[in-house]
Amino acid sequence: MKINFNKNENGLVPVIIQDSRTLQVLMLGYMNEEALEKTEKEGIVTFFSRSKNRLWTKGEESGNFLTVESITTDCDQDTILIKALPKNTVCHTGSFSCFGDKDSKGFIFELEDNINRRINEKAENSYTYSLFRKGINKIAQKVGEEAVELVIEAKDNDDNLFKNEAADLLYHFLILLKYKNLSLRDIEQILIERSK
Repeated sequence: MKINFNKNENGLVPVIIQDSRTLQVLMLGYMNEEALEKTEKEGIVTFFSRSKNRLWTKGEESGNFLTVESITTDCDQDTILIKALPKNTVCHTGSFSCFGDKDSKGFIFELEDNINRRINEKAENSYTYSLFRKGINKIAQKVGEEAVELVIEAKDNDDNLFKNEAADLLYHFLILLKYKNLSLRDIEQILIERSK
């Protein structure tokens, strides 16, 4: 991999950090040759901090390191893309990504936001809010029903029915998570920990 560090007067190139599991863009930083060498050698993302005017390893103070999975360059060889595993939140604001969390991980997370909004706004004409008001027993019962229906469809050969039952189960599971004051990110974190 050859990087053109001479394209800019300051010898820095932009570096896009992407979550290697979800492909979510996490942040943008800058590297000089020394920062890239250190990153490649240690497997932990190190930038050149323009404000500190020195090498800066992401997470050196917070412990929220970015473990390198792959490093590639763009077609002009003047921008680096690093796919990394974040240890925790990436942004200093506490957000998972420096670009915010909304719409950052696909439609299922957007659906979770929509479910939460309907419940928080007490949308009277909403099935979601209507079920939520009925409480944990009714929500859990509905999740159970959808799970059984998914199992039944799994034994048949109609992929369309199976996919629809899977969608129903996921939708009702999101309502259950909301009732339990949990989120998809909480469940994701458990899976991340288990995969280590």
